[in-house]
Amino acid sequence: MNASIATMAWLEDAWSRLLQRIAGNRMPHALMVTGENGVGKRLFANALAGLLVCEKADMDAGSPCGICKQCELVAAGTHPDIRIYAPEKSRMIKIDQIRALSAFAVGSPQVASRKVAIIDRADQLNINSANALLKTLEEPAEDVVLLLLQESGRPVLPTIRSRCQSLLIATPDRDQAAGWLATAVKAMDGDNRPTPEQCAKALVLAANAPRLALEYATGEFISLRDEALDNFRHFMKGQLTLSEAAKPFKAMGLESALWLFEGWAGDLARISAGGQPRDAEAADMLTFLARNNPSWRAHELLDAIHESRSAGVYNVNPELEAGRLLIAWQKLMPRRRPAAG
Repeated sequence: MNASIATMAWLEDAWSRLLQRIAGNRMPHALMVTGENGVGKRLFANALAGLLVCEKADMDAGSPCGICKQCELVAAGTHPDIRIYAPEKSRMIKIDQIRALSAFAVGSPQVASRKVAIIDRADQLNINSANALLKTLEEPAEDVVLLLLQESGRPVLPTIRSRCQSLLIATPDRDQAAGWLATAVKAMDGDNRPTPEQCAKALVLAANAPRLALEYATGEFISLRDEALDNFRHFMKGQLTLSEAAKPFKAMGLESALWLFEGWAGDLARISAGGQPRDAEAADMLTFLARNNPSWRAHELLDAIHESRSAGVYNVNPELEAGRLLIAWQKLMPRRRPAAG
């Protein structure tokens, strides 16, 4: 078993399925790895890239040798035949990056027998960069493997998806996620370790995605989320202006704000269907809204959130998007009837 994969037990099933493809000489030239934010897709892709360039890899066990020149370069993070393309200053992967990928794909490997290109957030390709990628996918070189990473629920052009084989990484259960998070926190400096309470809360907010939970537990997200929830409640009751209510959502960034709104909308749908919400601290407000609205209103909210996420590729204003969604939420509040004369 690959050492880095072994640290995340929930990756082992997807890794085993991939090794079966390799053993059957069915390793595709393009693989779409799909999973929730924070489940370890990038680590999975990095491990696969290291395995594919290793000179003496044990393909049955899925382990690189760790001692050849290729493995030394991988360990140092300087292997010239492994390239990573991800959103940089913007929220999208630009066409110039894909042109660079295309040039890399048709060139000869520098030190290994093959090249590996990782597209981290293939769902963040804009229309121009996606179209530019199509030619490389349609006419792949024999010595290149493309690994495209996609967050679950984030759209990828059908023309891109149809040219890739797919591999799904499942989200771990709570015990697996909590165990990994506890180990990661234990390895941290004592002064910076989050408390067990913070870790438990981070796991809930991250829906058991371990790496995202670690990011939440060690960053400002939890405090910003608590402020956002408080502002959300007051805004829904007409006790706070839109601009004031939107401030913590803006501070956490558009992607985190949309993740939070999406979680609440999902909980609203679950409550409407008779289920239990994941975010217990927001349950009172969401239960009230579920009692006063038809169930389809939750799906309207989810559609609005997906529109904001699509617009985010084009660097929209996070505060304006948060405000737009807050207004959509406020429309779910029952109107007060005028007092009888």
